[in-house]
Amino acid sequence: MRIVIAGGHGRIALRLERLLAGRGDEVAGLIRNRGQGDDLREAGAEPVLCDLESAITEEVAAHLQGADAAVFAAGAGPGSGVARKETVDRAAAELFAEAAERAGVRRFLVVSSMGADSEPPPDTDPVFAAYLRAKGAADAAVRARTELDWTILRPGRLTDDPGTGLVTLAERTGRDAVPRDDVAAVLAALLDEPGTIGRTLELISGTVPVAEAVKAAASD
Repeated sequence: MRIVIAGGHGRIALRLERLLAGRGDEVAGLIRNRGQGDDLREAGAEPVLCDLESAITEEVAAHLQGADAAVFAAGAGPGSGVARKETVDRAAAELFAEAAERAGVRRFLVVSSMGADSEPPPDTDPVFAAYLRAKGAADAAVRARTELDWTILRPGRLTDDPGTGLVTLAERTGRDAVPRDDVAAVLAALLDEPGTIGRTLELISGTVPVAEAVKAAASD
């Protein structure tokens, strides 16, 4: 399977690239900075230089040609302001989805955020509120694309703790934390589970092994 990952140098993406390459998949990661290429190669992925904030649909679609699946794992990241939540977390996600559809890539995963479907409380930090609104708008745009077999994954608070391989995965999980290791493991498993197509799933740490949790979510 060939998989193209947007945000290829992100902390979830690099973990996912290692997992996918380790199981024998062909992986490419889109990056903005050429200097990040060695990190992707070390993870077993092909670095592809493409800035989703300035690229056009045809350019991104060309990078997706021949892929079996696409994963949007990009984000403006800590320290970015309201404007980049809009250009990366919303607009880049929508661009990547449009490009995947144009390239004929059906399987499409999105790394979103818990709370993206509801209006943030009035006391929410303005930048974080903008992030949640951008994620919610991007998710809605992906859901509207009838040519994509999409799954939207909404992790809880992300940590860099070692993964346990034990999670809770459901339409509603309640709020809690989850290691990025386990998010990557769930994404890898979701790629192989057609029963999760058309589903928006929340993810936190739990007591169920990843493979079992994905299988259970597919049968709900």
